[in-house]
Amino acid sequence: NVCERCNVEITKDNITSRCKTFDKHYEVISKILSQSGFGWDWANDKLLIDSDDVWNKYVEANKSVACYKNKVVKNWEAISTIYSKDHANGEGAQTGAEAAQVQPEQVDDASPDLQPKKQ
Repeated sequence: NVCERCNVEITKDNITSRCKTFDKHYEVISKILSQSGFGWDWANDKLLIDSDDVWNKYVEANKSVACYKNKVVKNWEAISTIYSKDHANGEGAQTGAEAAQVQPEQVDDASPDLQPKKQ
């Protein structure tokens, strides 16, 4: 049990928050990495940028990503593996965290189409 081994209390809200953080990192970093002039520095767990000029031009068009220039993101390989399968694009696309927030419809306990099992 993580709570006992690490002496920390982990709640559903903690997990949801961490998933949202990972999802945001994936969304931002994967878009950056898809552009020319960017790579991933596996040794230092952060973006590898060809030049300040490349970065400045990208940030000029995408101001909200400026904080990612020197941001260390641990476990990028795991994040990209998990979230790459979770990302659709186009109309109606949702992140994994957004989809998890959607409340499932009420499901009846019994299905009217099935006959009860005979004992």
